[in-house]
Amino acid sequence: MAAKRNKKNPTRAVADGAASAVVGVLGTVFRVLGTTLLVLLVTGLLFMCIFAYYVKTCLSPEMDVKLEDFAIQLSSSILYQDESGAWQKMVQLSSSENRIWIDYENIPKNVEHAAVAIEDKRFYEHKGVDWYRTTGAFVNMFLGMKNDFGGSTITQQLIKNTTKQDDITVQRKLLEIFQALELEKKYSKEEIMEYYLNKVYFGEGCYGIYTAADTYFGKTPDQLTLAECASIVGITNAPTKYDPFINQEENRKRRIWILNEMYDQGYITKAELDEAVNEEPVFVRKENEAKPDVIYSYYAETVINDVIRDLMEQRGLSRDSARQLVYGGGYQIYSCFDPAIQAIVDSYYTNLDALPGHPSAKGQQFETAIVILDPYTGEIKALSGGTGVKDINFGLNRATGSQRPPGSSIKPIAVYGPAMELGLITQNTKVNDSPYIKLDGKPDWLPKNSGGGNYGVITIRTALQRSLNNVSAQILDKLTPQTSFAFLKDKLGVTSLVDADCDYAPLSLGQLTNGITVREMAQAYSAFVNDGVFTYSRTYSYVTDSDGNVVLENPARTITAFQPNTAWNMTDMLYNAVNAGTGTEARLANMPVAGKTGTTSDNRDRWFVGFTPYYVAAVWTGYDMPEVMNFAGNPASQIWRLVMAPIHENLPYKDFPTPDVGEPTGIFGSFYFPPPSTPTPQQSTDTGTGDTGGTGGNGDVIL
Repeated sequence: MAAKRNKKNPTRAVADGAASAVVGVLGTVFRVLGTTLLVLLVTGLLFMCIFAYYVKTCLSPEMDVKLEDFAIQLSSSILYQDESGAWQKMVQLSSSENRIWIDYENIPKNVEHAAVAIEDKRFYEHKGVDWYRTTGAFVNMFLGMKNDFGGSTITQQLIKNTTKQDDITVQRKLLEIFQALELEKKYSKEEIMEYYLNKVYFGEGCYGIYTAADTYFGKTPDQLTLAECASIVGITNAPTKYDPFINQEENRKRRIWILNEMYDQGYITKAELDEAVNEEPVFVRKENEAKPDVIYSYYAETVINDVIRDLMEQRGLSRDSARQLVYGGGYQIYSCFDPAIQAIVDSYYTNLDALPGHPSAKGQQFETAIVILDPYTGEIKALSGGTGVKDINFGLNRATGSQRPPGSSIKPIAVYGPAMELGLITQNTKVNDSPYIKLDGKPDWLPKNSGGGNYGVITIRTALQRSLNNVSAQILDKLTPQTSFAFLKDKLGVTSLVDADCDYAPLSLGQLTNGITVREMAQAYSAFVNDGVFTYSRTYSYVTDSDGNVVLENPARTITAFQPNTAWNMTDMLYNAVNAGTGTEARLANMPVAGKTGTTSDNRDRWFVGFTPYYVAAVWTGYDMPEVMNFAGNPASQIWRLVMAPIHENLPYKDFPTPDVGEPTGIFGSFYFPPPSTPTPQQSTDTGTGDTGGTGGNGDVIL
């Protein structure tokens, strides 16, 4: 019937068909839209989950900002214990920022309102983030392809100025947003404004409103006029552009703009606006009083650097933020410093005439560095990073900041110690110091012994006593460079190594790519005297804030590097090296000494790292630009003795532990002397890393 009706009314049939088509199309559209919305919803939920996880794992640890940490008016101090156990001040640390703190109730309302009017007009309403401005800033970033996020509230600006997190990245902006939200949960608007106006930079070296008022107008903040308040606040946006001493006209334009914003937002009346606009502020440059320079000791600088490093690692702060806390957070830093030991060090290191060195052929000053530590606690008791009177801050500290190749002084920690720990050698293992040795891992290389000559079949004890390069290379061959490299990094705290050092010459002869620090050498040797327990060196024990709360703890951190008997055997061999080998110049009259010398090619570096039952000390000598040293004997050993003798003068005598040496063992492997016709492999030309010895060769021997 319908078909018949449609035949009678073709127009209606067309309309019905069109309607059906429209319905079909609409149905398809709605299904597509529904599917799209569902996909978007699921994607959005997935994104929110990922974002929440990102915030929790990546941002949450850094969201905690405490304004109390940045009370810049509080100086920090480094303390030490005197002989009676009382804590004394070593040095007071002062921020380099010119700032005088002013409490909120003493800040003029015109200053506060000027800052709010021009920087953050919804400051009193939002919870740390102005979402209108933030959304606009992100839209501008994505659509305009600009990396200037903008949209920062006063709270966000305070966080950026406080933490110095000012890199232009999405992650930094997100972190700043969450930090601002957290900050406003903990602090009132008044507290945030107080910190902001004391923290912000006003140009001309002025931090905070107090010093700005004094510098630009010679007034205290409560004496400022409305126009003067607007003039100072205007500087913060671009201190160079709006500095009235540099560009007074730009400052005037900015001042008038701020005054008009204050009027529009209801902070001042029309009469006050007119009077302030017509006022011509009189800028009176008042130069900041020069502060006397304080020259920090090498020890104090090391403490400062260590605390900054630990604040960065443990609290996720930037270097600038950590430095700011150390200098101006009111911290009390409890150091490991021993003034009596340091006085002995300084009596030699500040007096060039008391040292054995002399200028180089090119006129360079002889240099040396020393680190003395307690091997049982890791406490650095004294150090010096150079010779002569220190006259600059944070110059080159050769004890902690300079890496030099250690020569043969690396052999006990890179070769002999690990090999003995792994059971490859004992003191009495015999080895062939022969010109016919052939290494398994590097058959075309064998170092010469310094001084010439070979000793044939000898014990490991004798090889270390004579510092034979040939034998050190053979031991490393059996140990493998990979094992030695890992042992230094994982067991003995050496961080100066690079991948290229995982090779024969760097590890068996001490020719490291970048070298090693004196501090690292001293702490590595601590494992020998402390029954095999390695202890990381430290310059401070803990740090408290201005209220006495502990903000950093730095207890002894240890690693079991060797079994006790391995450590005792190594100590016994190093004691023999001092008394009958290359380290005789370091002997003390009243205390046993164990240690090892080190010499690099052409005597460019001379080392002695030694220990007694009380202390470990590492000494490096040389020139800042490597140059040949022409001295009688080893100046490092001589300086070690000069310093350590008075330190031990009144200490009770102690012996090192007696090791279980074990039964004598035969030669490891077999050896033979080939006929004269046998070709000799290529010899290493590196002759400077051993302290005595002979030439290399070919053979199938050792250990």
